[in-house]
Amino acid sequence: MIEPSLVTRSSLRHVLPIVAPMPMAELPTRTWSDEEWERIKFGYEARDMDEKWNVFVEDQVAFLHRSWTGNGVFEASFSPVGGGGWRISAAMVESDPSRYRRSSDRYDRVMVELVLSAIVLGEPAVDLRAELVALTTQESGRTDFPAGVIEHGALGLRSTR
Repeated sequence: MIEPSLVTRSSLRHVLPIVAPMPMAELPTRTWSDEEWERIKFGYEARDMDEKWNVFVEDQVAFLHRSWTGNGVFEASFSPVGGGGWRISAAMVESDPSRYRRSSDRYDRVMVELVLSAIVLGEPAVDLRAELVALTTQESGRTDFPAGVIEHGALGLRSTR
């Protein structure tokens, strides 16, 4: 198994900040363990053109950027939880529609947690994936897209990862 290497702002080839930050109205309620937070702090760099997200952490803020454009989409501030673990205490989302097409507060919440859980931590995140598919289907009014196509479009992952 390959040991993860630290991903930083300077290690990524193209990083652009959020230009129209808007506070997220809904935040993930998950508490990440201390071990999971340590892994999140390593970040994630897309390995090929099919992967859509780069993640890096500065201080206690996780920055989620699109891998192709370098555009910042989310910034999630983590705080320690009494008794152990870490939770997102505040987050920002890009509101400029030319950089990120927001669909709903709930979708943004799911995306932040899904990128951190499925991409950075490599978890199956079955419930989050199902919620993403349901939200996309509901908001688009289209029921003809297979779940794997929706997941790949949003995350750059195949549904069996």
